[in-house]
Amino acid sequence: MEAKNDNAGFAAAHFINRELSWLEFNHRVLEEALDRSNPLLERLKFFCIVSSNLDEFFEVRVAGLKQQIESDVVERTMDGLTSTEVFRAVVKRVRRMVDELYGCWRDELQPALEASGMRILAPEDLAATDQEWLEHYYRTQVRPVLTPLAIDPAHPFPQLLNKSLNLIVRLEMSRNGEMLRHLAVVQIPRILPRLVRLPRTDGRQDYVYLGRLIGSHLADLFPGTNLLGYWAFRVTRNSELYIDEEETANLLKAVENELHNRRRGDAVRLEIEEDCPDVLREVLLKTLRLTEDDLYLVNGPLNPTRIMALYQGDHSPELRDPPFVAPPPPALAEHPDIFAAIRKQDILLHHPYENFSAVVDFLERAATDPEVLAIKQTLYRTGGDSRIIGALENAVKNGKQVTAVVELRARFDEANNIQWARRLEENGVHVVYGLVGYKIHAKSSLVVRREGHQIRRYVHLATGNYNPTTAKLYTDIGLFTCRPEIGEDATNFFNLLTGICQFQPMRKLIVAPFELHDRIVALIQREADNARRGLPARIIAKVNSLAERKIIEALYRASQAGVKIDLIVRGICSLRPGVPGVSENITVRSVVDRFLEHSRIYYFENACRPEVFVGSADWLPRNMFRRIELAFPIDDGNLRERLIREILEVTLADNTKARVLQPDGTYTRLAPSPREAQRRSQADFIAIVSGEKVNAADPRPARKQRQIKVRLASSPFKAVSGDGPSGK
Repeated sequence: MEAKNDNAGFAAAHFINRELSWLEFNHRVLEEALDRSNPLLERLKFFCIVSSNLDEFFEVRVAGLKQQIESDVVERTMDGLTSTEVFRAVVKRVRRMVDELYGCWRDELQPALEASGMRILAPEDLAATDQEWLEHYYRTQVRPVLTPLAIDPAHPFPQLLNKSLNLIVRLEMSRNGEMLRHLAVVQIPRILPRLVRLPRTDGRQDYVYLGRLIGSHLADLFPGTNLLGYWAFRVTRNSELYIDEEETANLLKAVENELHNRRRGDAVRLEIEEDCPDVLREVLLKTLRLTEDDLYLVNGPLNPTRIMALYQGDHSPELRDPPFVAPPPPALAEHPDIFAAIRKQDILLHHPYENFSAVVDFLERAATDPEVLAIKQTLYRTGGDSRIIGALENAVKNGKQVTAVVELRARFDEANNIQWARRLEENGVHVVYGLVGYKIHAKSSLVVRREGHQIRRYVHLATGNYNPTTAKLYTDIGLFTCRPEIGEDATNFFNLLTGICQFQPMRKLIVAPFELHDRIVALIQREADNARRGLPARIIAKVNSLAERKIIEALYRASQAGVKIDLIVRGICSLRPGVPGVSENITVRSVVDRFLEHSRIYYFENACRPEVFVGSADWLPRNMFRRIELAFPIDDGNLRERLIREILEVTLADNTKARVLQPDGTYTRLAPSPREAQRRSQADFIAIVSGEKVNAADPRPARKQRQIKVRLASSPFKAVSGDGPSGK
């Protein structure tokens, strides 16, 4: 019998497991590595991303599953599975993915790289001159930092670092006329490049794996022994932070301590070369307290992420995507005074298609403007950019009040954030760490400026981080405004983060965890009510992930009421579309392409009075209930139409890099029919900002197309109101 939801009656079968959905997303990334229409080095990049994604999945999600299995609490997920059942399904799916990942390397990427002049060679296959160079490199650069570690009663198994590459060595040595076998471990130094590039003068790129170089010199590390073999292996550990903020007086110190412990968390995965003898696998599993379910045999390079070195540098432009330099937003290009430009109109930013330097310029100008009195800023993942940090420090030197709300627990960026928080404090910035119990994920900047006899507040709100590096790689939306009601809301928002007060509802900004969830559910319900009354109803949502049960149930009810719902969900989607009687009016698309889709946009038709919201929150429980998030309306009609026509509509028209979620949880990649033009949304976005054609059938420049379409369209999304392009 199917498990029922007591509140809404939706069966467990109506939901897709979160972990399995994420694995399907990672497989879509792998498809880009397998796609021969992509440039070779871009395929290599996707190959490395798949591996990096899997690392984090094991460090956090699989680690959490294993902890749930070991606990005394037995619960089912909303799709009806226990933690043990989810773990078994995850293991099965990951094994297929790993086989496909390394098959991609062996059968496609490595041969293609070699054909393009990028070879990874075995030390024993090198010419004598190369071997001499390698010998010198080993003696001068490698050997001094190596530490061979014996394993015997006097030398217990070493505590290996998370995701470090190691060699397990099998050797024998004669003692008192008896030949004894021993084991040892050699850790591959992280401080050295994993790929050692050989000297070449003809443009070729030849490399040797550092692990193979060390392996060929093991006799030097273990003199007087007979080497029987060595095999590379790698341990992944639980890397979630566990901090009881109620019992922690100093959050900064607590995060630092947990970061130290992360490097030695419980093992959750063992990767090892597939030809490693069974007896050594058993030794490693027993020592790490793992089982066969946690063992992954690898026929290829362990930790492919380090192969990203082949991608880096300015070589081989013919093997990459065409270069793209984002122009400045037109509204700012026409006005050198950014404050004057914002006073004239709200300004929408679409990154990376429009340059993120506008945001950096905003902060740098505020830091030096004598009329600016104060700057307040959230920092989640800054990447330690010297311009943003420097602007805040410079503002202090210029006598301004500067407050930075730094989130120390931005996963895997904690160390960077601690470093920059300390530097900001040392330079006079007032640094706070937000609210106890909530991660600060909202993206906001507030500049308070004196203009004559009045005070005006300039606000930047965004879906992405204040990180100029990732802003070149992620698609995000930003908004500059000086609307008084948003300025007042932003002031109250920062006071909430830095002071002691109860949350008070705001006029424009919607804040999680206090009200965002209920507002989203209410907006969905309003569309359902409109549909029942025969009024125009439509929902479009673009998010990274969707797994919050009540929101999914609200979408199901809206679908049952006849609301047409298009969801653009890059990663996790627990909603099952196309189920008769439940979700047959819902489609789910995922776009995986050159840039990481990261913007969140929520569109509600509202009976021909469209409302569009942009925000930092995905539709996940953590974003709705355990994080501080901001969503904000786009009140300017022209900007609202731009979001509809140039972003949502273009994304929904993608028939090249889009995949459509099927009722069974699999994805089908779209392809244009013989009568359709090929549409690739990210290429269209580049064309739009470049003033080029978007639709091959229409020779007009993109900007003019938009203006004409907005003026003539009788109803929103007329061009994409059908089921979309045919599937492949």
